[in-house]
Amino acid sequence: MLKRNCSDFRKDHKQKPRQKKKMVHSAYDSFELINNFPTKIDAVESYGSKLLVGCSDCSLRIYGPDSSIADQSPPFDPLALREKPYTLERTVAWFSKKALLSMKVLESKGLLLSLSESIAFHRLPNFETIVVIAKAKGANVYSWDDRRGFLCFARQKRVCIFRHDGRGFLEVKEFGVPDTVKSISWSGENICVGVRKDYMILNATSGALSEVFSSGKIAPPLVVPLPSGELILGKENIGVLVDQNGKLVQAGRICWSEAPIAVVIQKPYAIALSPRRVEIRFLRVPYPLIQTIVLHDACHLIKSNNAIVVASNNSVYGLFPVPLGAQIVQLAASGEFEEALALCKLLPPKDADLRAARERLIHTRYAHYLFGNGCYEEAMEHFLASQVDITYVLSLYPSIVLPKTTTIPKPEKLMGLSPDDSSGLSDDLETLLPQPSESDENAAFEFKKTSHNTLMALIKYLQKKGYKIVEKAAAEGMEEVVLDAIGDNFTSARSKKSNKRHGNVPINSAARDMAAILDTALFQALLLTGQPSAALELLNSLNYCDVKICEELLRNGNHYAALLELYKSNSMHRESLKLLHQLVEESKRNQSHAEEFCPEAIIEYLKVSLLVGGIFVALFALNVFVLWEHWDFWAIHIPLCGTDPMLVLEFSLFVLENCPTQTIELFLSGNIPAEMVNAYLKQHAPNMQGRYLELMLAMNENRISANLQNEMVQIFLSEVLEWYSELSAQQMWDEKAYSPTRKKLLSALESISGYNPEALLEHLPPDALFEERAILFGKMNQHELALSQYVHKLHVPELALAYCDRVYDSVSSGNLYLTLLQIYLSPRKTTKYFENSIMNLVSSPNTSTQKVSSVASLKSYVGSKKIASIEGAEDMHISPSNTDTTIEESSEEGGSTIMFDQVLDLLSRRWDRINGAYALKILPRETKLQNLLPFLGPLVKKSSEAYRNSSVIKSLRQTENLQVCKLFYLWDNINFGHFDI
Repeated sequence: MLKRNCSDFRKDHKQKPRQKKKMVHSAYDSFELINNFPTKIDAVESYGSKLLVGCSDCSLRIYGPDSSIADQSPPFDPLALREKPYTLERTVAWFSKKALLSMKVLESKGLLLSLSESIAFHRLPNFETIVVIAKAKGANVYSWDDRRGFLCFARQKRVCIFRHDGRGFLEVKEFGVPDTVKSISWSGENICVGVRKDYMILNATSGALSEVFSSGKIAPPLVVPLPSGELILGKENIGVLVDQNGKLVQAGRICWSEAPIAVVIQKPYAIALSPRRVEIRFLRVPYPLIQTIVLHDACHLIKSNNAIVVASNNSVYGLFPVPLGAQIVQLAASGEFEEALALCKLLPPKDADLRAARERLIHTRYAHYLFGNGCYEEAMEHFLASQVDITYVLSLYPSIVLPKTTTIPKPEKLMGLSPDDSSGLSDDLETLLPQPSESDENAAFEFKKTSHNTLMALIKYLQKKGYKIVEKAAAEGMEEVVLDAIGDNFTSARSKKSNKRHGNVPINSAARDMAAILDTALFQALLLTGQPSAALELLNSLNYCDVKICEELLRNGNHYAALLELYKSNSMHRESLKLLHQLVEESKRNQSHAEEFCPEAIIEYLKVSLLVGGIFVALFALNVFVLWEHWDFWAIHIPLCGTDPMLVLEFSLFVLENCPTQTIELFLSGNIPAEMVNAYLKQHAPNMQGRYLELMLAMNENRISANLQNEMVQIFLSEVLEWYSELSAQQMWDEKAYSPTRKKLLSALESISGYNPEALLEHLPPDALFEERAILFGKMNQHELALSQYVHKLHVPELALAYCDRVYDSVSSGNLYLTLLQIYLSPRKTTKYFENSIMNLVSSPNTSTQKVSSVASLKSYVGSKKIASIEGAEDMHISPSNTDTTIEESSEEGGSTIMFDQVLDLLSRRWDRINGAYALKILPRETKLQNLLPFLGPLVKKSSEAYRNSSVIKSLRQTENLQVCKLFYLWDNINFGHFDI
């Protein structure tokens, strides 16, 4: 892997397109500081604004800027080199015993470190020697860790570590290495050494060695520390980046033109020195070449506070950085946008506004360039960073339709970076997209693919941009709602119209308009890229989509589910329900989307309606702050029944026929008044009125008033009468036939009590519907008439008995059963009597107040006091002397058949509810005692048990009374002293 050349490495990393051939710019200006040096230069170092030059004659010469030349530069900085000729200020003879190999100023310690025969430390600024490390004799390389004050150096095959404690240097460690060290540098807590042709990491604590890789066959090892803590290790003409442990850093390769002699780092550049040139590269991937400065025979390279110092055998040059602003302009003009942006970050904090402006401008130009070269997502990232208005970006998309109120800015040339600003930007932004050719299918396919990619990039851009825009618009909406809710006096001059969709918000709200532009564009892009589900999700959340634009797009694409949500989110419930009704009808005809668009879908829509902003008032009152990223938290749902009940009624007619139960549940849950629903159905769907009232009654009887109950019964009765008329006309009427409606009528007549039975009785035919008539008589407390209907008209004694059982607790205990018994004993007479009573009851003008005393009238027909005895049975004042008269008079009528089997059955089944003595008095004389055993047996047994129980109770009470008397007797004698206790 390490043997690959630079071109192989670059193939592994996709590079962003370049607008034109790479252009270098001037990062440094070269200036000759010292020329015609009298002797050979062995070492060079900078100290503030001075240059320290080590000569081959073992002397040290100190140079400073020539003060005789007029200075037009800014105020003098004593710590910076100056771009002007330097003159000799001082010479320190015999500074070292041998020629200097290198020097380094330790500013934090105020010392100068020099390497010649040994390593020595000199005090600044006088340069007197204070320490010479004897053990460093013969050392050839060293490295200083200024943070910790540690010095490491290599001597032959040994590496020594010393520590500066503030007063002197103390030896810490010494380790052996395989061969002579040619390069050395601290690497965090470790030491990286170049031994022979290999790089190794030496553990400064344990001395353990680990190999990294070979340095190559030609160039010697070169170790360069980076400010980040990483290292650049030279391998021929490649600088390989590794971490502090020697592990390769991904994409960490710097390809120099030739193997460098020395490398220094001055952010943001890496400067390499080779025998023929100085090469400057950006210290960021892909480490592009920035500038090349030709300097022949240069052999020394150091970094000062503000410049790079390059020295040959008899000259010293200063490479002074070009102002960052000028570099930025050059890079942007040549299309090197990434490098220009990297330099912008190095501008001083005081120029923050200038930096932001330049970054926005460069991002914009870079985005246009990337967009034109097909890097759409990267382009959108830079548009996002440039903070341009979203309408500016949308101008690149002619297929996106924006609201009519939106003013789309015309594409403008970006000015202010260089005299030739427009060189990288087309006059017509539409030319950035390839245009399809009708004659070339491949070109059309590529255009479609490109359009899809551009829209996908736009979607990501709008989604990232949308958070703050929608948040700002929603904040305005919340403020408006809260102010309206609390009745703020300042709201009158704030808004002239109200926005139907999201509360009372000014129409001229800039935030609202921008949110509408964003959401509308995003919605279109989602549909155009085939993402209807994502578009639907957008509509389900808080959105500001333009209704007209989105509606047209959805209809053309048959995206009905999204169209429904669009209407719903904008409170356009009528339009939504119309569409939903249409879809349900189409799905029934074509069986398409039958599950999705069914009548139940209309019910679900009517149940819930989206309402945004209503919760704001409550939250404001509770001092609760809304988290804007959780839109569902404050987008609440309320039933549409509570906001527009008439709309619910209008669109519930269809579902009431298909899903009556669910529809009634909807009316109940929505608290729509039953009178309103009934009146609406009576006018628009009278055929569903009875069904509604029936279901309402079944679900909650308390919700239906007496008037509605009466109306429901009348509806059922009218349908039954119509059915009866049809069958009668065909002579097919059967009293025991029951249609579904008649069953409902009978059930309603029995179960509810809010209707008017007298009014219903008038509508019944005289020769039919006897069961209905019997129930109505019962509701009027005309029990005798009701029993007569069951016995003589319906001929169903079981119904008569069931009727007596049903009303047993509400009527005098024995009279009703005795009345039924009398009906069985005198069927012909009672029939005639009851027919007359019914006629009188129906024809009476005061049916609501007139009550027919059927038992009293019955006396005149029978002529017996026994019936009076039955009537007064509960008063227990009955004379049994006229029993025979009743039987005789009954027999005199002739043709009157006694219903003897029913009489015996009634006595045997209800013996405990009938007064036995009075029942025996009215029975015929020929009744056999054996037939009465089922009646008399349990009756006598019960009477005997009652008598026996009464006797026992009487005896117990007498005994108790006797005991009490004895106690009183004893008590009286004790009190009077008759007994001595």
